[in-house]
Amino acid sequence: MVRAFTRLLMVAVLLAGLALAAGFWWLHSPMTLNLPAGSPVLDLEIEPGTRPAQVAQAVVTSGAQTPVQLLQLWFRVSGQARQIKAGSYEITPGMTPRKLLSMLVRGDQSLKSITLVEGWNFRQVREALQKAELLAQDSIGLQSEMIMEKLGRPGVHPEGRFFPDTYTYAKGSSDLAILKRAAKAMDKRLDAAWALRALDTPLTSPEQALTLASIVEKETGKPSDRGQIAGVFANRLRIGMLLQTDPTVIYGMGDQFDGNIRKRDLQTDTPYNTYTRAGLPPTPIAMPGKAALLAAVQPAATKALYFVARGDGSSQFSATLDEHNRAVNKYIRGR
Repeated sequence: MVRAFTRLLMVAVLLAGLALAAGFWWLHSPMTLNLPAGSPVLDLEIEPGTRPAQVAQAVVTSGAQTPVQLLQLWFRVSGQARQIKAGSYEITPGMTPRKLLSMLVRGDQSLKSITLVEGWNFRQVREALQKAELLAQDSIGLQSEMIMEKLGRPGVHPEGRFFPDTYTYAKGSSDLAILKRAAKAMDKRLDAAWALRALDTPLTSPEQALTLASIVEKETGKPSDRGQIAGVFANRLRIGMLLQTDPTVIYGMGDQFDGNIRKRDLQTDTPYNTYTRAGLPPTPIAMPGKAALLAAVQPAATKALYFVARGDGSSQFSATLDEHNRAVNKYIRGR
């Protein structure tokens, strides 16, 4: 009787050992994946409130060939089942059940990204959002005013209000969420720049700084000229001289701009024509980056009132109209 019990015990211990070994092997063995045609990964979506057992089923349903009961058991005995986070994930070839759970617990979602470029206007921002991969298009069909309302900024003009940067997002995120993050980022950058403004700045508000920065952004071909360009505009604002900057005229022309700016365009009055109206235009004309924001509030100390493009991306600065006319003849007219 004792021998029989001993043999049974030994068999039980052996089976338990084999089960543990098999479980260890399973935990550390890559899962076989039924990959969709043309895709190198399996997409896994975990909605908020999904129970651990449902997560295991979702893994198998997505195309991972592994016993769902073992996966459920692993989630439970790991003690981490309740730490699984909702989100969008990618199951990659070579992933083991152990690595899968670690990914779900850490919340290592599969992220996409979109880059908003310095100098873009709001139309270009919207076009980029519409082309972004796997981004929910919640702003489609909405006028700019309605978009700003949804962002909690009713009555605010959208131009220049979003900070140019690269933003990551989970698949299925809303384009409005990207805009909200970019708007908050611009608020932060603008506040920081305004706090560093020069004591003798002609600007009277952060909004004016944002508008001037947008002009500096559009006028700058060579980064090292940015402070000088801001200095020219600051000098003109101080003495009440027209800014006479082409980018504002072009912005005011809207869809009528065909790539060329003509004398009649400079003479046609719009709220953005700085050849016909004094001071800054009513709103920014593009998204300024950090450097342009700082240049607007800390312009270079200069006596220049004019500048003209040299043709190589840099600008020639002049303190008098005679100097400027000579520079125009040299660099524009080739005389």
